[in-house]
Amino acid sequence: MKFFFPDSQDLVDPSFDFDRERRSTTRKRQRDDLYAHEIFSTTPFDGLLVSKGIVDGYAALGSRYTLAQRHRLLRLGAPEFFRLENAPKKLTIMGDCGAFTYVKEAVPPYSIEEVLEFYGGCRFDYGISLDHVILLFKPEADLRSFDKDLVPPEVRARRSLTLELAEGFLRKHKAGKYTFEPMGVAQGWSPLSYADSVKSLQKMGYRFIALGGMVPLKTPELLMCLAAINEVRKPGIQLHLLGISRTEHLKAFARLGITSCDSTSPLRQAFKDDKDNYYTPTRNYTAIRIPQVEGNPGLQRKISSGEVSQDTARKLEKACLEAMKLFEEGRKSVEQVLAVLMEYERLYDPDSKKSHEDAYRLTLADAPWRKCHCEVCRDLRYHVVLFRGAERNRRRGFHNIWTFYQQLENQIGQGKKGSAA
Repeated sequence: MKFFFPDSQDLVDPSFDFDRERRSTTRKRQRDDLYAHEIFSTTPFDGLLVSKGIVDGYAALGSRYTLAQRHRLLRLGAPEFFRLENAPKKLTIMGDCGAFTYVKEAVPPYSIEEVLEFYGGCRFDYGISLDHVILLFKPEADLRSFDKDLVPPEVRARRSLTLELAEGFLRKHKAGKYTFEPMGVAQGWSPLSYADSVKSLQKMGYRFIALGGMVPLKTPELLMCLAAINEVRKPGIQLHLLGISRTEHLKAFARLGITSCDSTSPLRQAFKDDKDNYYTPTRNYTAIRIPQVEGNPGLQRKISSGEVSQDTARKLEKACLEAMKLFEEGRKSVEQVLAVLMEYERLYDPDSKKSHEDAYRLTLADAPWRKCHCEVCRDLRYHVVLFRGAERNRRRGFHNIWTFYQQLENQIGQGKKGSAA
């Protein structure tokens, strides 16, 4: 099985000084900052997933790209824009429409022609057909006794539209002589409706099929769908699982025909999750929060209202950073560091009902960064577990991707030659 890293313009600044928290005055983001595939000696993914919705933005969800970056991507093409020549191994690029960005719309906001031009202009290796996500899951719809009215007409219409768009996408792909490999999207509301979508896509002539809309499903529901799909999957058909990794079930996914997947979870959990911020092969750890006084809106409001002294906050922030440094040098104990961390936490988050004390104690006692061999942990040391600023948080996300990929390779290895990505 192969893994795609979804692009969201997540780069890190190699000039950033973590001790002084400064960056080079001559730094230019697009020129100097590095992508994940530029900081590891062994790239922890097999390709990138680039979404039209992320590049262009839609409605309230703005683009992660500046106007200049969008123009540059289309002018240079994705391989040069992402500097894939710097990756330790050959990477491929898959494009999709970013259907979740327009999920509330009655119909997709793009035409087939626009999507084909986007994929072709960006010089992607794979392009996913235009689709419309279904967020309803009704496995009981597969029972003969089930009342069909409980699957709303608009939900059925989304699946029909997705298949119509896939048929038009493939036809116009051939007519336009595009060089990227087309991938059809299967949507559904139950195991059998997903399986029927896959059957239809196979009949159209698709060799690569992406399974969409499954992110909200619980694992047993997901496995039910994959089992039904596997029953109708023809030999040689490659299946890509959109937006899902779920490390503990990778073997089951592979057994049911999945040859590639993508997910932002390893990156996002680094700074979005309350506790699972730092991955290891055996368990996840909580990153240690030392918020910047100037960068914490809640703390700033308390300072402005006079509830908290700015001087006190700054002294505690500095004391926490110094305590972590001394801990790494072996000059402070776990409990000594915890005392300072908890004093600061009570200042910046006094209303919280949950203390991080036990989680921090485990992180400090195990010091997992000292056992990790990835470039991020080797270069940052204890800074990688500090929940503080984009430079640390994003690098921790890169470490998580590296750890996930190690688990993927250890469990099932890379996909067979010819599989997606």
